Amino acid sequence: MVPRPDSSRPRTQIVGWREWLELPLLGGTKIKAKLDTGARSSALHAFNLQPFQEEDRWFVRFDVHPLQRNDEVYKTFVAEVVDYRWITNSGGGREKRFVIVTTLKMGDDAWPIEVTLTDRDQMGFRMLIGRTAMHHRLIVDPAASYRIGKPRKTNGTMRARPLPKRRHTATEEE
Repeated sequence: MVPRPDSSRPRTQIVGWREWLELPLLGGTKIKAKLDTGARSSALHAFNLQPFQEEDRWFVRFDVHPLQRNDEVYKTFVAEVVDYRWITNSGGGREKRFVIVTTLKMGDDAWPIEVTLTDRDQMGFRMLIGRTAMHHRLIVDPAASYRIGKPRKTNGTMRARPLPKRRHTATEEE
């Protein structure tokens, strides 16, 4: 008898160390992210954070600069706060951050992830994807970038285009 594939387990895809992704619950925002296997949690560059309470639930209104090295373009979002926790950043400093849940879309796959909101203005990427968001779904190829595709400008709008598949060499494992 041939075993059936487990449909409850998400399919795994190989991605580069940086990828363009989409956050559908945050207005379909496309953002360039660094996939960091050394980081536990995911982080999104957010500023002007304004927490508020509505019917015994906490929310946060925040602004995002979705484009790297562009502080003029921003979008405002509101999300429910699922936690407010201490996070140790890459420099060893600790800060308390709001945690929200949003959908991460990479290629044809999408799944919910927790994201902390923090000022990443001085960092190279507006978003960092940590291990917990990758768990059982992504394998990071540290030598590759944009395996899923890169957006391109078409009449002032961004459109995704797939990159050509890498050819295997004789030294790569099949």
